Amino acid sequence: MAVRPQPSHERTGEPTSRPTTAELLDLLGDEYTRRVFEAVSERPRGGRAVAEVADVSRATAYRRLNELRDAGLVTSENHISSDGHHREQFTASAQHLSISLDDGDIEAAVSFGL
Repeated sequence: MAVRPQPSHERTGEPTSRPTTAELLDLLGDEYTRRVFEAVSERPRGGRAVAEVADVSRATAYRRLNELRDAGLVTSENHISSDGHHREQFTASAQHLSISLDDGDIEAAVSFGL
């Protein structure tokens, strides 16, 4: 089982190694992780907003966001708000995930946005 990253234009901030197919399936096999990923796939959001939209606790949202970021499926940026506080905003970097079966082997391919 292997993950085959698809070509993308000027990708930055990606991890040097990609998760294996088994790791991706384990990660996205979790309902809470999928809901968190769906929340940031709709539009970039802060952790509190992700928790609210995904209907999970803030601790669960941040834990899943960190796992998704470690896998390269989500990126984050710090923004300074007008009150001077730093806010982390999460964005889905993966745009498409496909799973294929070929001669008994499962393979995942991930496409990333611009």
